[in-house]
Amino acid sequence: MQNPLEEKLNNNNIKPTAMRILVLQYLMEKNAAVSLKSLEASFHKADTSTLYRTLKTFEEKKLIHSIDDGTGQMKYALCLETCNCVLADQHYHFHCTVCEETFCLTSQNIPSIELPKGFSMTQANLVLKGVCAHCEVG
Repeated sequence: MQNPLEEKLNNNNIKPTAMRILVLQYLMEKNAAVSLKSLEASFHKADTSTLYRTLKTFEEKKLIHSIDDGTGQMKYALCLETCNCVLADQHYHFHCTVCEETFCLTSQNIPSIELPKGFSMTQANLVLKGVCAHCEVG
């Protein structure tokens, strides 16, 4: 019987290497988006370029999506099982200004916007900023 992590990688046409399995497990355990820097801190013996290539492979194969939350570090989060990474699947994100975590708000998709004639949108990014529930109570 195949490991569920290996199966998830195989279902996304990603060869399951040891590092890819570890990175996928790490992403699945997080409730917030992660940066390359946070991955490096957790996998300090891993080569930075290997971690970066792993993230890029996951993104190309639509296993994760990237978020530019305005912090200067790209963040990455798992896509929903139903996500096809098309414009209609793009959702809001929330960046906590206290703990610096960025969360996917997958229950609310970014609305379609009527653009001027000749314009075509290829990506949308909407990041709300404030204080998350954990920091608000703390």
